[in-house]
Amino acid sequence: MIRLGLRMTLNGGREAAVRLAVTAAAVALGVGLLLIALSGMNALNAQNVRTAWLNTGMAHPVPGSGPGASNLGAAPGSSAISDPIWWMFGVDHFAGKTIDRVDVAATGPDSPVPPGISHLPGPGQFYASPALARLLRSTPTDELASRYPRTQVGTIGAAGLPSPDSLIIVVGHTAAELSASPGAGEVTAMNTNTRIDGSNGWDANKLQTILAIGALALLFPVLIFIGTATRLSAARREQRFAAMRLVGATPRQVSIVSAVEASIAALGGVAVGFGVFFVLRPALTAFPFTGQPFAPGDLSLGLADVLLVAFGVPLAAAAAARAALRRVQISPLGVSRRVTPQAPRAYRLVPLVAGIIELAYFVEVGRPKSTGGQIQAYFSGCFLIMSGLVVAGPWLTMVGSRVMARHSGRPAALLAGRRLSDNPRAAFRSISGLIIALFATSVSVGVITTILDYNGSSSGGTAAEATLVDQFYGGMAAPGQPVAPTPRVSDALLVELRSIRNVEGVTVIYSDPGASQADNGGPSPVLVSCDQLERTPAIGRCAPGAEVVTVAGSFDGGSTGKQTLAATIWPAADISTSSLQSVRVEGIVVGTNGSRPAIERARTVLEVSLPDQGPPETLGELDGANTRSIAELQQMTNVVILVSLVIAGCSLAVSVTAGVNDRKRPFSLLRLTGVPLGVLRSVVVLEAAVPLLVISVLSVGMGFLAAGLFLNSQLGETLRPPGPDYYFIVAAGLVASLAIISSTLPLIERITGPEVARNE
Repeated sequence: MIRLGLRMTLNGGREAAVRLAVTAAAVALGVGLLLIALSGMNALNAQNVRTAWLNTGMAHPVPGSGPGASNLGAAPGSSAISDPIWWMFGVDHFAGKTIDRVDVAATGPDSPVPPGISHLPGPGQFYASPALARLLRSTPTDELASRYPRTQVGTIGAAGLPSPDSLIIVVGHTAAELSASPGAGEVTAMNTNTRIDGSNGWDANKLQTILAIGALALLFPVLIFIGTATRLSAARREQRFAAMRLVGATPRQVSIVSAVEASIAALGGVAVGFGVFFVLRPALTAFPFTGQPFAPGDLSLGLADVLLVAFGVPLAAAAAARAALRRVQISPLGVSRRVTPQAPRAYRLVPLVAGIIELAYFVEVGRPKSTGGQIQAYFSGCFLIMSGLVVAGPWLTMVGSRVMARHSGRPAALLAGRRLSDNPRAAFRSISGLIIALFATSVSVGVITTILDYNGSSSGGTAAEATLVDQFYGGMAAPGQPVAPTPRVSDALLVELRSIRNVEGVTVIYSDPGASQADNGGPSPVLVSCDQLERTPAIGRCAPGAEVVTVAGSFDGGSTGKQTLAATIWPAADISTSSLQSVRVEGIVVGTNGSRPAIERARTVLEVSLPDQGPPETLGELDGANTRSIAELQQMTNVVILVSLVIAGCSLAVSVTAGVNDRKRPFSLLRLTGVPLGVLRSVVVLEAAVPLLVISVLSVGMGFLAAGLFLNSQLGETLRPPGPDYYFIVAAGLVASLAIISSTLPLIERITGPEVARNE
């Protein structure tokens, strides 16, 4: 039977060859996307591993550390070395890009060395990443290079670079010099633990949760697409296999022939899919999935990934082919007589309800404590909802079709309604991929919109990007660390800042002697002169008649709610301008016209004149400590949405085309009886559009519900409604789907002529 199956598949004439080629091409596209998704997960993990060393020093202090020397121990997973190293991590900025700065000082010959460099830089020396080295050479000295030592002793190798575009600098000092800097501490090893909750990269616990849900959102449409591709010309194949049963073939023999046919197409598609992946990999490596490109080799496949795809897809194709023969296995006459399948029952809603109940349960009792527990909880909850949408889809399609047939007197609507209610499973199968994509889109957009709403910018657009803020550390320091001395802001510094071209104003921020900590636990309010504030309007305005006003102690947007800083009118303070000169300085605000040279020259002047303070940041850069992580998460979300919609569109195109092709004979007979071609086209559109629109509403609602339950239990945040971009994406997806359906309409005229009715 295997030889017979091979012969029927490879020598079955033009129709069999076309079916084999189309199925293989569809499987190849699905396999290529599946491999890209798997390699993307591996690349994220590889990028995260190379980022771990930047989180050195963020572990808990070692008990017994002496005062004045914050001895931060090695993180779990690191190997300790006898001679510690003085370490201080900070960030700098240039033209909207973040520069990771690491200041180091050895205490002995065995001090640990960061990955990517051969030895520690000495005092006045530095290592730079290749991208930063190029930037230093191509940028005027007073805009960037003046912030760092003059001697570059080498470049950081690939082992220490999260991405080829990473901007990283390692600056050398003496131990005596760096030990006096606030924020510096001794560490005994470079961190290699990706589970430290540091400011760089992704915490491995969170990354695993995100990847698990993201993988589910990508893999579900891909698997649906592959299953759809293997069912091409299902009706024609059922008739052929039914004929084999009528001449004496056993169900097992028919199953073998069907499995051989499906496996040949799947194996060819798998081989081509691997080729598609390796052809596209160089271009995908340079695509900034996380906001920065991957390194060469990051988009790799493990042995388990290769085996999973190489064996899993053909096996899944064979299983799908066998499942498609249920009616043939029951009775060969069931196919020829077209017996109406049993109607789906309401119990199909059970998985959908179970998924909602599971996510709601964790809202009540709280999220699981362990990472594995969180992954299991949210993965299984989302899996149940996705599965529930697929399982409940036929029942919902049947309900919608009966309503349409009951309330419409048009022939096309009656025909479509009857056909949908007779076989709602086949009707829903064509749009199931898009429904899952809409669910994934709604979940992703709901989560990212809420995170951005809680952590996003409120400081005011263009003005925020043009205003530089240097907030001093003052007396702030961690226990056991040296306290930053109160800096002295000289008149010469203010004159130098104001003399920079396109600097429009400089405002000095003073502490408020009579103020206590803000009610919300944030920084204490500060004071500014109204004469100076007038020249930096991005941080607010003075109340009428005020000479000095009280301003919020933080400019990251959190203290003013959703009102922008520029629109805030600050209340008058009970202190005169002359009295401010005797008050401690808390920071400096520099207003510019937004040009890069003005901002970067002012930033350089502040960093050089006021070391150990800052770093100077624009309001846009300052607004939220998680800006980079949010941007990376948003980028990943956009990739998930885009890929899901592409896969769903391909699946819909294959399904609708296959459905029209399978109904050549019924449509031909209807045309012979006088049914206009326009009615047949309307039937095809309604059969796809009705379940698409009905279940899309449910899918979007389920997506927002799942996102809301996840946010509430995991982050303690309430779902925020998405912006216009989301509705545009959904509308564009539905319009594109209807366009795909419409693109198959010309096929009806070509395949429903009288000769088709005779030949069939």
